[in-house]
Amino acid sequence: MRGSAAFARFRGRLAGLLPTLRLRLVVVFALVALAAAVSASGIAYWLNRDAVLTRAQDASLKDFRKAMEDNVGQLPREYDCAQLRDAAGRMAGSTQDYEVVLLGRGREGGLCRAASAPKRFAAADVPGALRRAVLRRREVDSGNAYPYHLYWQRVVRHEEPFLVGGAKLIGEQPSPRGYMLKSLAPERDDLSSLGWSLGIATALALIGAMLLAQAAATTVLRPVGRLGDAARRLGEGKLDTRLRVTGTDELAQLSRTFNATAASLEKKVAELSAREASSRRFVADMSHELRTPLTAISAVTEVLEEEQENLDPMIAPAVQLVVSETRRLGDLVENLMEVTRFDAGTARLVLDDVDVADQVTACIDARAWLDAVELDADRGIMARLDPRRLDVVLANLIGNALKHGGSPVRVSVRVVPATTRTAGDELVIEVADHGPGIPPDVLPHVFDRFFKASASRPRSEGSGLGLSIALENAHIHGGRIEARNSEEPGEGAVFTLRLPRDASALAESRDGGERHRRGDGGRPRDPNGEEGTR
Repeated sequence: MRGSAAFARFRGRLAGLLPTLRLRLVVVFALVALAAAVSASGIAYWLNRDAVLTRAQDASLKDFRKAMEDNVGQLPREYDCAQLRDAAGRMAGSTQDYEVVLLGRGREGGLCRAASAPKRFAAADVPGALRRAVLRRREVDSGNAYPYHLYWQRVVRHEEPFLVGGAKLIGEQPSPRGYMLKSLAPERDDLSSLGWSLGIATALALIGAMLLAQAAATTVLRPVGRLGDAARRLGEGKLDTRLRVTGTDELAQLSRTFNATAASLEKKVAELSAREASSRRFVADMSHELRTPLTAISAVTEVLEEEQENLDPMIAPAVQLVVSETRRLGDLVENLMEVTRFDAGTARLVLDDVDVADQVTACIDARAWLDAVELDADRGIMARLDPRRLDVVLANLIGNALKHGGSPVRVSVRVVPATTRTAGDELVIEVADHGPGIPPDVLPHVFDRFFKASASRPRSEGSGLGLSIALENAHIHGGRIEARNSEEPGEGAVFTLRLPRDASALAESRDGGERHRRGDGGRPRDPNGEEGTR
């Protein structure tokens, strides 16, 4: 588990450092190429280094061995120091270009130290370990044919590499021993040039890999980008979007799948749109056709209501039921007409400058709610809104609070100054009741059409469209309505209406968009053939 969490954190950091797929592909290609080039260059460098050094070392040691045999081995049994120096000089004149130091006992018995270049290489410069190895006598047996051997060692003097070799002449003892000093600077320079060449080759390989990665990423990501653009257009509602398909690879197959999905989606949406349009026409036609008989019925019910006191007491309850149901039917038809306008996109704003406090007071007074509603609003808060639609919203919110909550209902009005998230000042109207609040499972659905909290009471006075219509009227202003339960003790549900203080820009954009969609400058009409405003 810890390993998975650590890997997830690593992937998160990596995604933060490499946010795009193109960058990731280039980086991965570059890292792979760099690792391969460095590995190959390193192996080639070490193999060539060993080969160059071994070849130079073997050639120098072989020449030194032969020079020892030809020069020191030819000295008389009793030699003097001058003869030993001459031998050292002849040995140093080899084509291998090394310096020589010879040590031996002269005819007088003293130790002779003969150096071809005492300032560059003297007996004191010979490493102690090499000196001891040369003097060590080994037993002669089947596995060792000689008592003395040639030894070598690589050393660095003054930041320059050298090869130091030494050997003791085999014969009657004490015999002379010799040491050689061979500079490896030419080999070092050759290896340095090789290293630079390999480094340049690695850099070129890295650049080539990055260019290939860029080309590969472009080849792979261009179809992906086209697919992303097509998906975005499809999400914007352009269902006729299709991709041009070439090839038979996985991306081509993905494009074919996208085209098939888009075609299927376009067909389904067209069917659903046709059904929805048919349903809207049906509701609009039905509402329109109901208006005429409903008007006649309403006139009759008004007469019956006026004569209710003169009717038989047995008939009066039935008459009252007819009157109330007729009014309920009239409200339902009007609400259906309003919903139809919203669905058809023909609802328009008729803006005017209103005093919000006066508007709320007028709404409450017209419905005789003055005794049940408390208003907290300062006079003089002006807003440019549609007064009729604002009245519809207020009536629905306050009426809903009185019906399902508890009085007194408190209505507060305030203005929120413009911020970086809002284009202008915002008008906020809160409607709070003192009821039990809204159940948590009902809260997400309070604005749904025909939704009623109690399924066992489908025939309540309301139609289930009031809050939905209020929300649509808020949206057409560019605002919104939020529902929540108050956290204050003794308070119930709180509905918060947020509207722009000036809806002029939104109204102009809606009118312009409607004229563009219709292709003329006429006023939009609802499905009944009437004007889009009431």
